[in-house]
Amino acid sequence: MRNSFFTFTIKATIFLLVAFCAHIVTLKLFDLPLFDNKIVLSYIVNYALIVLVFGVLFLLQNKYKSQLGFLFLAGSLFKFAVFFIVFYPIFKEDNHMSKLEFASFFIPYSIGLILETFSLSKWLNKLE
Repeated sequence: MRNSFFTFTIKATIFLLVAFCAHIVTLKLFDLPLFDNKIVLSYIVNYALIVLVFGVLFLLQNKYKSQLGFLFLAGSLFKFAVFFIVFYPIFKEDNHMSKLEFASFFIPYSIGLILETFSLSKWLNKLE
């Protein structure tokens, strides 16, 4: 059986790299600044957080099998806390959060969340 964490990390890397490239191409097509709004930092932080949360769940799978769903929710809460600590103050410096600023964080966050949810769901079904 392949290691679920390794498989997830490969999927997360591919999905977020493709999303990042698509995001940059879209910005280029609309003649918008490519690397403003902390877009690179946002993709890196989101990638690190989803791998970290999934890795913690993978490590705790035997000890806390029945609580993995709650631990996943705690991981999501942690990711929101990181957003409010790292990105929100930067985005609100001018007292306005633009759509581009919002998208630079929300796109990698939502892709990571969807990937995490589907992967964890498949993984938990195999554990039973």
